[in-house]
Amino acid sequence: MKFIFQNKIILGLFVMVFQFSFAQKKNESIGSEEVNIVKSYTPTISDASKIQESPALDDESNTKKETIKYTIFSFPVASTFTPAKGKAEAVDKEAKEKFFNNYATLAIGNYGALNAELFVNQELAKNDYVGGMFRHFSSQGGINNVKLDDWYYDTALDITYGANYDKMSWNIDLGYQNQVYNWYGLPMDFGSTLSASDRNNLIGSIDSKHAYNGIFLGGKLDFSEGAFKEMVMKFSHFTDSFGSAENRFYIKPKLQFDVADQLVKTDIIVDYVGGTFDKNYANDNLEAIKYGFTNLGLSPSLNIQENGWDVKLGASLFYSIDKTGADNKFLIYPNVSVSYPVVDNLMIFYAGAEGSLEQNSYMDFVKENPFLSPTLAIAPMDKQYDVFAGLKGKLASSVSYNIRGSYINERNKALFRSNDYTENSSNEDYAFGNSFQVVYDDVRTFRFSGDLKADFSENVSFGIGGTFSSYKNSVQQEAWNLPEIELNSAIDFNITPKWYAGAKLFYVGERKDMQTNIDLNPVGTPVKLGSYIDLNSHVGYKYNSQLTAFLKLNNMTNKSYQKWMNYPVQGFQVMLGANYKFDF
Repeated sequence: MKFIFQNKIILGLFVMVFQFSFAQKKNESIGSEEVNIVKSYTPTISDASKIQESPALDDESNTKKETIKYTIFSFPVASTFTPAKGKAEAVDKEAKEKFFNNYATLAIGNYGALNAELFVNQELAKNDYVGGMFRHFSSQGGINNVKLDDWYYDTALDITYGANYDKMSWNIDLGYQNQVYNWYGLPMDFGSTLSASDRNNLIGSIDSKHAYNGIFLGGKLDFSEGAFKEMVMKFSHFTDSFGSAENRFYIKPKLQFDVADQLVKTDIIVDYVGGTFDKNYANDNLEAIKYGFTNLGLSPSLNIQENGWDVKLGASLFYSIDKTGADNKFLIYPNVSVSYPVVDNLMIFYAGAEGSLEQNSYMDFVKENPFLSPTLAIAPMDKQYDVFAGLKGKLASSVSYNIRGSYINERNKALFRSNDYTENSSNEDYAFGNSFQVVYDDVRTFRFSGDLKADFSENVSFGIGGTFSSYKNSVQQEAWNLPEIELNSAIDFNITPKWYAGAKLFYVGERKDMQTNIDLNPVGTPVKLGSYIDLNSHVGYKYNSQLTAFLKLNNMTNKSYQKWMNYPVQGFQVMLGANYKFDF
């Protein structure tokens, strides 16, 4: 073992000497020496001492950065690759429905009903156009348990000529309307004081027919630039078959301009109405009734829009001239409103107070109730204020709503009430309890209304609304013929591209009227008129872009309800017709 270990030591020393000698320079000479090992090797490990000094590090924070300069040599590379051109994916387009300038409608139904309409419109030059409209609706009557004729017809013709330019447009309208109705609403107990033969003879002597005729001439100017924005004017002459005549003329210019970056609007009103009735409703009915009022109005307002607020500050000033009674008045009304988006377009709060002097006329009364006696007192209504507040907006992108509450104070409000009557054979044909008068009263109304409209899709739309009112009178016993509840609903939908349909529902709550047979009792008591529901529907088929056939069903509940006292309406009504569109 000792020999082997000594040989390993000699071999290691030999390798070290060889490496050292190889590392020397070639011209360096190394001498020779003999070494004798007389003791075996005993290895030892020296103590290590820890270095206390931290080393210096050369990093980016303490080493100076060298500036590097380089140059890129670019040269074109020839390429034979040609990308293919992109092609848009084809989209199926619906054919755009052609718009026709003219149409004709014809429909017939039970009760001898006839509805005819013709509308034409033609461009004469680059800017000028002419148009016309003919309408006729009639029925031969046939209401159950009605003793007098109940047929009616309504015919109207309108002609328009106008022009459209870049900065203005104008048009002139000329129209004529003829209406014929019957005072068929005799009281249920009519003739109770007479014998059966005398009652039948009296009813047979009544000529219930009466007619209205109206002609008008009007026009409108619109300007897209300047302070003068719009002007509307109209003259109408209205008569009936009992010698009554009424003239009305109004002109309403509108101005708009900016003041200190705020919008100022001003409405100007000149409104005249005047007429005569040959007789009054009193027993002698020899004294004619004359009336005439000129209302001059000025309604300036300032519109301010700041930080989402939309504010209108204004007032309406009127001077009313009574031509016959010399009862001239100067009246001032509020015209203020404010709105603010509480939640963007989802909820908008609005409130305000408005008032106005509203002109009444014989023609406007007939539009609402065609069974009036030609013995009316005509006077304007002083709508002192309508204070309102509400919320409107959208529940979704296609669902909108409007909720409103208001308190209205109206002086000299016109109310329709049945005429008192006698069973004297010398009476006028409208004096047997089969006509209505106009009475005036100061009425304060608290009203709440709401509307909801939804477009569920391009093919289905729905709407529902309601009005709830509470009235308080000053003179009259009741707010005659004013309902406390009114509801309405409508739905329209496209079944297929060819077929469409829809339905409408109306509900009118109870009203009150009063009528007195003076021969029996000089003091009358209010009578309650029952509420009613009117359900209507329609369905149509589009044969092509020009021809459409339709079917209308009205009063589908088949109830002969009374819209006015003693005036039942026709029951279930069916009308079948077609509409044709065309161009010349």
